[in-house]
Amino acid sequence: MHVLVTGGAGYIGSHTVLQLLEEGHEVSIVDNFSNSSPESIRRVNSLAGRSAHLRSVDLLNQQELTKIFADTQPDAVIHFAGLKAVGESVSEPLKYYRNNVTGTLNLLDAMEAVDCRTLVFSSSATVYGESTALPLIESTPRNATNPYGRTKLHIEEMLEELAASDPRWSIANLRYFNPVGAHTSGLIGEDPQGTPNNLMPYVAQVAIGRREKVHVFGGDYPTADGTGVRDYIHVLDLAAGHLAALKYLRESAGAHTWNLGTGTGSSVLEVIEAFARVSGKEVPYKIVERRSGDVAENYANAEKARLELGWKAEHGLEQMVEDMWRWQKGNPTGFGPIDAFGMTDEELDIFLNR
Repeated sequence: MHVLVTGGAGYIGSHTVLQLLEEGHEVSIVDNFSNSSPESIRRVNSLAGRSAHLRSVDLLNQQELTKIFADTQPDAVIHFAGLKAVGESVSEPLKYYRNNVTGTLNLLDAMEAVDCRTLVFSSSATVYGESTALPLIESTPRNATNPYGRTKLHIEEMLEELAASDPRWSIANLRYFNPVGAHTSGLIGEDPQGTPNNLMPYVAQVAIGRREKVHVFGGDYPTADGTGVRDYIHVLDLAAGHLAALKYLRESAGAHTWNLGTGTGSSVLEVIEAFARVSGKEVPYKIVERRSGDVAENYANAEKARLELGWKAEHGLEQMVEDMWRWQKGNPTGFGPIDAFGMTDEELDIFLNR
Protein backbone atom coordinates (compact mmCIF):
# COMPACT_ATOMS: atom_id res chain seq x y z
CA MET A 1 0.00 0.00 0.00
CA HIS A 2 0.92 3.65 -0.27
CA VAL A 3 0.40 5.03 3.25
CA LEU A 4 0.49 8.71 4.12
CA VAL A 5 1.50 9.32 7.74
CA THR A 6 0.75 12.64 9.43
CA GLY A 7 3.17 13.47 12.22
CA GLY A 8 5.41 10.71 10.91
CA ALA A 9 8.63 12.35 12.13
CA GLY A 10 7.45 12.24 15.75
CA TYR A 11 8.06 9.64 18.43
CA ILE A 12 5.36 7.06 17.66
CA GLY A 13 5.12 8.12 14.02
CA SER A 14 8.79 7.46 13.22
CA HIS A 15 8.68 3.95 14.71
CA THR A 16 5.52 3.21 12.72
CA VAL A 17 7.05 4.56 9.50
CA LEU A 18 10.04 2.26 10.01
CA GLN A 19 7.77 -0.79 10.36
CA LEU A 20 5.77 0.25 7.29
CA LEU A 21 8.96 0.53 5.23
CA GLU A 22 10.24 -2.81 6.55
CA GLU A 23 6.98 -4.46 5.42
CA GLY A 24 7.39 -3.07 1.92
CA HIS A 25 4.84 -0.25 1.94
CA GLU A 26 5.41 3.05 0.18
CA VAL A 27 5.33 5.88 2.71
CA SER A 28 4.75 9.62 2.46
CA ILE A 29 5.04 11.79 5.57
CA VAL A 30 3.64 15.22 6.36
CA ASP A 31 4.92 16.93 9.51
CA ASN A 32 5.24 20.53 10.68
CA PHE A 33 8.12 19.68 13.07
CA SER A 34 6.48 21.47 16.00
CA ASN A 35 7.60 18.60 18.25
CA SER A 36 9.81 16.48 15.99
CA SER A 37 12.89 16.53 13.79
CA PRO A 38 13.60 15.39 10.23
CA GLU A 39 16.70 13.72 11.70
CA SER A 40 14.41 10.94 12.94
CA ILE A 41 13.36 10.15 9.36
CA ARG A 42 16.93 10.33 8.09
CA ARG A 43 17.75 7.60 10.62
CA VAL A 44 14.56 5.64 9.81
CA ASN A 45 15.51 5.62 6.13
CA SER A 46 18.99 4.37 7.03
CA LEU A 47 17.61 1.57 9.23
CA ALA A 48 15.07 0.50 6.59
CA GLY A 49 17.45 0.68 3.65
CA ARG A 50 14.77 2.53 1.71
CA SER A 51 13.20 5.95 1.97
CA ALA A 52 9.96 7.59 3.01
CA HIS A 53 9.15 10.88 1.30
CA LEU A 54 8.93 13.74 3.81
CA ARG A 55 7.09 17.04 3.34
CA SER A 56 7.14 20.02 5.72
CA VAL A 57 3.43 20.88 5.93
CA ASP A 58 0.99 22.01 8.63
CA LEU A 59 -2.46 20.39 8.54
CA LEU A 60 -3.96 23.84 8.96
CA ASN A 61 -2.63 24.71 5.49
CA GLN A 62 -5.59 23.27 3.58
CA GLN A 63 -4.35 24.32 0.14
CA GLU A 64 -0.93 22.71 0.49
CA LEU A 65 -2.39 19.61 2.12
CA THR A 66 -4.86 19.13 -0.73
CA LYS A 67 -2.02 19.48 -3.23
CA ILE A 68 0.03 16.81 -1.46
CA PHE A 69 -2.85 14.34 -1.60
CA ALA A 70 -3.39 15.10 -5.27
CA ASP A 71 0.32 14.46 -5.91
CA THR A 72 0.72 11.31 -3.79
CA GLN A 73 -2.70 9.59 -4.18
CA PRO A 74 -2.30 7.45 -1.02
CA ASP A 75 -4.32 4.29 -0.35
CA ALA A 76 -4.57 4.92 3.40
CA VAL A 77 -3.66 7.42 6.12
CA ILE A 78 -2.27 6.96 9.62
CA HIS A 79 -2.98 10.14 11.56
CA PHE A 80 -0.58 11.01 14.42
CA ALA A 81 -0.29 14.79 13.96
CA GLY A 82 -1.61 16.85 16.86
CA LEU A 83 -0.71 18.69 20.02
CA LYS A 84 -0.59 16.46 23.10
CA ALA A 85 0.40 18.26 26.33
CA VAL A 86 -2.46 18.11 28.84
CA GLY A 87 -1.26 21.07 30.89
CA GLU A 88 -0.78 23.30 27.86
CA SER A 89 -4.24 22.34 26.60
CA VAL A 90 -5.76 23.67 29.83
CA SER A 91 -4.01 27.03 29.45
CA GLU A 92 -4.45 27.27 25.66
CA PRO A 93 -7.61 25.32 24.75
CA LEU A 94 -8.33 27.16 21.49
CA LYS A 95 -4.86 26.26 20.22
CA TYR A 96 -5.66 22.59 20.82
CA TYR A 97 -9.10 22.64 19.22
CA ARG A 98 -7.73 24.55 16.22
CA ASN A 99 -4.76 22.25 15.65
CA ASN A 100 -6.26 18.89 16.54
CA VAL A 101 -9.90 19.17 15.42
CA THR A 102 -9.60 21.64 12.54
CA GLY A 103 -6.44 19.90 11.34
CA THR A 104 -8.31 16.59 11.23
CA LEU A 105 -11.20 18.16 9.33
CA ASN A 106 -8.74 19.49 6.75
CA LEU A 107 -7.19 16.03 6.52
CA LEU A 108 -10.55 14.36 5.91
CA ASP A 109 -11.43 16.87 3.19
CA ALA A 110 -8.09 16.21 1.47
CA MET A 111 -8.66 12.44 1.70
CA GLU A 112 -12.16 12.67 0.22
CA ALA A 113 -10.87 14.75 -2.68
CA VAL A 114 -8.76 11.79 -3.88
CA ASP A 115 -11.20 9.04 -2.79
CA CYS A 116 -8.89 7.85 0.01
CA ARG A 117 -11.17 6.58 2.78
CA THR A 118 -9.04 4.32 4.98
CA LEU A 119 -7.83 5.98 8.19
CA VAL A 120 -6.06 4.84 11.37
CA PHE A 121 -6.45 7.54 14.01
CA SER A 122 -4.06 7.94 16.92
CA SER A 123 -6.50 8.43 19.80
CA SER A 124 -5.77 8.11 23.51
CA ALA A 125 -6.92 6.51 26.75
CA THR A 126 -7.49 10.08 27.95
CA VAL A 127 -10.96 9.83 26.36
CA TYR A 128 -11.95 7.65 29.36
CA GLY A 129 -11.28 10.54 31.75
CA GLU A 130 -11.05 9.66 35.43
CA SER A 131 -12.89 6.34 35.21
CA THR A 132 -12.02 3.91 38.00
CA ALA A 133 -13.84 0.96 36.40
CA LEU A 134 -10.75 -1.15 35.73
CA PRO A 135 -9.53 -2.57 33.50
CA LEU A 136 -10.70 -0.04 30.92
CA ILE A 137 -12.52 -1.65 27.99
CA GLU A 138 -13.65 -0.10 24.73
CA SER A 139 -17.25 0.19 25.99
CA THR A 140 -16.22 2.09 29.14
CA PRO A 141 -18.05 5.45 29.01
CA ARG A 142 -15.95 8.25 27.56
CA ASN A 143 -15.63 11.32 29.76
CA ALA A 144 -12.52 13.31 28.85
CA THR A 145 -11.66 15.85 31.54
CA ASN A 146 -9.24 18.23 29.81
CA PRO A 147 -9.13 20.03 26.45
CA TYR A 148 -6.51 17.65 24.99
CA GLY A 149 -8.63 14.61 25.85
CA ARG A 150 -11.76 16.30 24.58
CA THR A 151 -10.14 17.00 21.20
CA LYS A 152 -9.44 13.27 20.91
CA LEU A 153 -13.01 12.48 21.93
CA HIS A 154 -14.48 15.00 19.46
CA ILE A 155 -12.40 13.49 16.66
CA GLU A 156 -13.47 9.94 17.58
CA GLU A 157 -17.13 10.98 17.50
CA MET A 158 -16.65 12.82 14.23
CA LEU A 159 -15.05 9.76 12.64
CA GLU A 160 -17.79 7.46 13.94
CA GLU A 161 -20.46 9.73 12.46
CA LEU A 162 -18.56 9.95 9.17
CA ALA A 163 -18.33 6.16 8.87
CA ALA A 164 -22.02 5.80 9.75
CA SER A 165 -22.95 8.27 7.00
CA ASP A 166 -20.83 6.71 4.24
CA PRO A 167 -20.06 2.96 4.05
CA ARG A 168 -17.00 3.61 1.89
CA TRP A 169 -15.03 4.70 4.95
CA SER A 170 -12.88 2.27 6.99
CA ILE A 171 -11.66 3.85 10.22
CA ALA A 172 -9.76 2.70 13.30
CA ASN A 173 -9.70 4.64 16.56
CA LEU A 174 -6.71 3.34 18.54
CA ARG A 175 -6.82 4.24 22.22
CA TYR A 176 -3.42 3.66 23.68
CA PHE A 177 -2.07 4.15 27.10
CA ASN A 178 1.50 5.26 28.02
CA PRO A 179 3.99 4.84 25.14
CA VAL A 180 7.60 4.35 26.26
CA GLY A 181 10.85 2.75 25.08
CA ALA A 182 12.75 3.20 21.84
CA HIS A 183 13.97 1.26 18.82
CA THR A 184 16.43 -1.50 19.75
CA SER A 185 19.13 0.14 17.60
CA GLY A 186 19.14 3.17 19.90
CA LEU A 187 18.92 5.42 16.82
CA ILE A 188 15.35 6.65 17.21
CA GLY A 189 13.39 7.38 20.36
CA GLU A 190 11.43 10.00 22.24
CA ASP A 191 12.88 13.52 22.02
CA PRO A 192 10.50 15.83 23.91
CA GLN A 193 10.94 19.56 23.39
CA GLY A 194 11.47 21.38 26.69
CA THR A 195 10.44 19.72 29.94
CA PRO A 196 9.05 16.21 29.35
CA ASN A 197 5.34 15.84 30.09
CA ASN A 198 5.58 12.08 30.68
CA LEU A 199 7.30 10.05 33.38
CA MET A 200 9.69 7.81 31.44
CA PRO A 201 11.57 10.49 29.45
CA TYR A 202 11.80 12.62 32.60
CA VAL A 203 13.32 9.70 34.54
CA ALA A 204 15.74 9.10 31.65
CA GLN A 205 16.87 12.72 31.72
CA VAL A 206 17.45 12.51 35.47
CA ALA A 207 19.51 9.33 34.98
CA ILE A 208 21.63 10.98 32.26
CA GLY A 209 22.20 14.06 34.44
CA ARG A 210 20.09 16.61 32.56
CA ARG A 211 17.67 17.05 35.48
CA GLU A 212 18.15 16.97 39.23
CA LYS A 213 15.36 14.72 40.47
CA VAL A 214 11.99 13.18 39.62
CA HIS A 215 8.96 14.72 41.29
CA VAL A 216 6.56 11.92 42.19
CA PHE A 217 3.04 13.32 42.35
CA GLY A 218 1.42 11.56 45.28
CA GLY A 219 2.72 8.86 47.59
CA ASP A 220 -0.50 8.04 49.41
CA TYR A 221 -2.60 6.33 46.74
CA PRO A 222 -4.26 2.98 47.61
CA THR A 223 -1.64 1.05 45.60
CA ALA A 224 1.12 -1.35 46.65
CA ASP A 225 3.71 1.41 47.17
CA GLY A 226 1.44 4.46 47.37
CA THR A 227 2.34 5.85 43.93
CA GLY A 228 0.21 5.98 40.80
CA VAL A 229 -0.01 2.93 38.55
CA ARG A 230 -0.13 3.21 34.75
CA ASP A 231 -0.15 0.86 31.76
CA TYR A 232 3.15 1.43 29.93
CA ILE A 233 3.41 0.07 26.39
CA HIS A 234 6.56 -0.27 24.29
CA VAL A 235 6.54 2.01 21.24
CA LEU A 236 7.43 -0.96 19.01
CA ASP A 237 4.33 -2.82 20.18
CA LEU A 238 2.30 0.32 19.60
CA ALA A 239 3.63 0.71 16.05
CA ALA A 240 2.80 -2.94 15.35
CA GLY A 241 -0.76 -2.26 16.53
CA HIS A 242 -1.15 0.47 13.90
CA LEU A 243 -0.04 -1.90 11.15
CA ALA A 244 -2.40 -4.60 12.42
CA ALA A 245 -5.29 -2.12 12.36
CA LEU A 246 -4.36 -1.00 8.85
CA LYS A 247 -4.43 -4.62 7.67
CA TYR A 248 -7.83 -5.17 9.34
CA LEU A 249 -9.33 -2.11 7.63
CA ARG A 250 -8.48 -3.47 4.18
CA GLU A 251 -11.25 -6.04 4.69
CA SER A 252 -13.63 -4.16 7.01
CA ALA A 253 -15.62 -0.97 6.49
CA GLY A 254 -17.06 1.19 9.26
CA ALA A 255 -15.53 2.65 12.42
CA HIS A 256 -13.70 0.34 14.83
CA THR A 257 -12.12 0.98 18.21
CA TRP A 258 -9.34 -0.87 20.02
CA ASN A 259 -7.36 -0.35 23.21
CA LEU A 260 -3.62 -0.83 22.84
CA GLY A 261 -2.00 -1.59 26.18
CA THR A 262 -0.32 -4.40 28.08
CA GLY A 263 -3.20 -5.00 30.47
CA THR A 264 -0.97 -4.60 33.52
CA GLY A 265 0.20 -1.54 35.41
CA SER A 266 3.52 -0.40 36.84
CA SER A 267 3.86 2.16 39.62
CA VAL A 268 5.95 5.31 39.43
CA LEU A 269 8.44 3.89 41.92
CA GLU A 270 8.67 0.63 39.98
CA VAL A 271 9.62 2.62 36.87
CA ILE A 272 12.22 4.62 38.80
CA GLU A 273 13.69 1.49 40.39
CA ALA A 274 13.83 -0.30 37.02
CA PHE A 275 15.65 2.66 35.48
CA ALA A 276 18.18 2.78 38.32
CA ARG A 277 18.77 -0.96 38.02
CA VAL A 278 19.21 -0.95 34.22
CA SER A 279 21.28 2.24 34.02
CA GLY A 280 23.40 1.66 37.10
CA LYS A 281 22.71 5.32 37.93
CA GLU A 282 21.09 6.87 40.96
CA VAL A 283 17.67 8.33 40.12
CA PRO A 284 16.83 10.79 42.91
CA TYR A 285 13.16 11.49 43.50
CA LYS A 286 10.93 13.49 45.81
CA ILE A 287 7.32 12.71 46.64
CA VAL A 288 5.15 15.81 46.35
CA GLU A 289 1.42 16.54 46.43
CA ARG A 290 -0.96 14.76 44.08
CA ARG A 291 -1.94 16.48 40.85
CA SER A 292 -5.56 17.38 40.35
CA GLY A 293 -7.33 14.86 38.12
CA ASP A 294 -4.83 12.01 38.57
CA VAL A 295 -6.30 8.60 39.43
CA ALA A 296 -4.62 5.90 41.48
CA GLU A 297 -4.58 3.28 38.72
CA ASN A 298 -5.17 3.19 34.99
CA TYR A 299 -4.68 0.16 32.76
CA ALA A 300 -6.24 -1.44 29.72
CA ASN A 301 -8.10 -4.53 28.76
CA ALA A 302 -6.65 -5.19 25.30
CA GLU A 303 -8.44 -8.49 24.66
CA LYS A 304 -10.48 -7.04 21.79
CA ALA A 305 -7.29 -6.16 19.89
CA ARG A 306 -5.94 -9.67 20.51
CA LEU A 307 -9.09 -11.35 19.21
CA GLU A 308 -9.79 -9.09 16.23
CA LEU A 309 -6.34 -7.87 15.19
CA GLY A 310 -4.22 -10.80 16.32
CA TRP A 311 -2.16 -8.24 18.26
CA LYS A 312 -0.81 -8.18 21.78
CA ALA A 313 2.00 -6.35 23.56
CA GLU A 314 5.20 -8.39 23.61
CA HIS A 315 7.60 -6.23 25.66
CA GLY A 316 7.73 -6.00 29.45
CA LEU A 317 8.83 -3.08 31.63
CA GLU A 318 12.47 -4.20 31.81
CA GLN A 319 12.78 -4.21 28.01
CA MET A 320 11.05 -0.84 27.77
CA VAL A 321 13.57 0.65 30.20
CA GLU A 322 16.59 -1.02 28.56
CA ASP A 323 15.65 0.34 25.13
CA MET A 324 14.86 3.80 26.51
CA TRP A 325 18.21 3.92 28.31
CA ARG A 326 20.11 2.81 25.20
CA TRP A 327 18.49 5.67 23.26
CA GLN A 328 19.14 8.21 26.02
CA LYS A 329 22.81 7.22 26.45
CA GLY A 330 23.48 7.43 22.73
CA ASN A 331 21.52 10.67 22.30
CA PRO A 332 21.85 12.62 25.58
CA THR A 333 20.42 15.77 24.00
CA GLY A 334 18.02 14.04 21.61
CA PHE A 335 18.27 14.67 17.88
CA GLY A 336 19.75 18.13 18.40
CA PRO A 337 18.34 21.50 17.26
CA ILE A 338 17.21 21.57 13.63
CA ASP A 339 14.97 24.38 12.37
CA ALA A 340 13.10 22.30 9.82
CA PHE A 341 9.75 24.07 9.51
CA GLY A 342 9.54 25.89 6.22
CA MET A 343 12.21 23.79 4.50
CA THR A 344 11.49 23.32 0.81
CA ASP A 345 11.12 19.80 -0.55
CA GLU A 346 14.56 20.15 -2.14
CA GLU A 347 16.15 21.25 1.15
CA LEU A 348 14.55 18.32 2.99
CA ASP A 349 15.76 15.88 0.35
CA ILE A 350 19.31 17.23 0.68
CA PHE A 351 19.13 16.92 4.48
CA LEU A 352 17.70 13.40 4.43
CA ASN A 353 20.31 12.14 1.98
CA ARG A 354 23.37 13.96 3.30
